[in-house]
Amino acid sequence: MPQIIAMHAAMMSVLRKSAMLLLALTLPVAASAQAMLAGHWKNPKGSVVVRLGPCGNAICGVVVDASAHAKDAARKGGTPNLVGTRILSGLRPNGDGTFKGQAFDPKRNIHAPAIVRLIDRDALLIQGCAFLGLVCKEQRWTRVS
Repeated sequence: MPQIIAMHAAMMSVLRKSAMLLLALTLPVAASAQAMLAGHWKNPKGSVVVRLGPCGNAICGVVVDASAHAKDAARKGGTPNLVGTRILSGLRPNGDGTFKGQAFDPKRNIHAPAIVRLIDRDALLIQGCAFLGLVCKEQRWTRVS
């Protein structure tokens, strides 16, 4: 019986060390992906520029520049000041190379769950689905130099 107790303690020690090692290996990957998301990104039409960066323990996206047409469309949708509006919020790593959070479409005044995937250093794929996933929209954003 003492041998079983000693073996159990040794196994628990190995399991704890393995768990800590796995955690340590995944943290730099998540931090690296978050750092890659940070910066200025533009929508496919180039009519909106969004700054992605940390907000609390997540990543958010705030409009920093917009064309007159984009501002007018947002105003008609109920967003009087497009510049300064947070359109991505609560983005957190999902563990599969994506970030999950919330998106806001100022043109339609809709908040929806969003998934953001870093395609490469200079491209993001953003997908948002509203109305129980019945209406989805996807955009490929590019990094602003």
